[in-house]
Amino acid sequence: MTFEGFRRIGGVAHHVLVDGSGPVCVLSAGLGLSWFDWDPVVPLLAPHRTVVRFDRPGHGLSQPAAGPPTAAGEAHRIAAVLDALELPGPATVVGHSIAGFHAEAFARLHPDRTAALLLVDPSVEEHPRTPRAPGAVTGALGAVLSAAGVPAALGPAVRRAAVRHDPAPAALVRRVYRTSRVLRGTLLENAHYGAVAAQLLALRAGHPLPPGLPVTVLAAPDGSARWERRQRALARRLGARYEAAEPSGHLVMLDRPDAVADAVLRPAQDGA
Repeated sequence: MTFEGFRRIGGVAHHVLVDGSGPVCVLSAGLGLSWFDWDPVVPLLAPHRTVVRFDRPGHGLSQPAAGPPTAAGEAHRIAAVLDALELPGPATVVGHSIAGFHAEAFARLHPDRTAALLLVDPSVEEHPRTPRAPGAVTGALGAVLSAAGVPAALGPAVRRAAVRHDPAPAALVRRVYRTSRVLRGTLLENAHYGAVAAQLLALRAGHPLPPGLPVTVLAAPDGSARWERRQRALARRLGARYEAAEPSGHLVMLDRPDAVADAVLRPAQDGA
């Protein structure tokens, strides 16, 4: 199955791509990233999986968000994307960085639709704090920066600075990162980061992961002993397999696409 287009979910047009065939695998990228950041992984998975990628609201080519993100809302968004594609699952759900919150929430709220869970160098918040009125501050900042022409002037340069050895075509980077929509979408998710982390902790208390679910934490310690300890602690808390992608920076899908693909395919190879 091959598809690239838009599906309207919750009144928002989401940019969605599907490649390959076989059991379903959903890839969700971190803060401010786009569908093409998974490009190195897709050819490794498509011969074995139906690979679904989508841009969250305000990211990639998707329309702006209709409201602030929540842990449950992002979990239900993944389910809605699969419904819109008529791919009921169960699916292997892969979440990178902040999207690790969303993927874990999906597994907890939609256990019957989850075949496996892979967290790629996921965000970890042991004691999250929620700032006061984050939406108002974020909205004002986004408006000021957009009015000043910051996205058009600096958006692609900021992307290039953040993604070392960026393999994305320059035309795609300009198309996505020159827009105020992506700037505002990134600011909105970042502002609600603490709230989403706190909501996930609450979900852990009331919605256990399905018994026997294959869960993997694929970390990129990159020389940080503290980050490795936190990633290992998360793996223990989730009863997950811990793996280290080395050498790799935070963007494991770009630095070590083979490690991501292997982690997706291994549960089936293990008979899990």
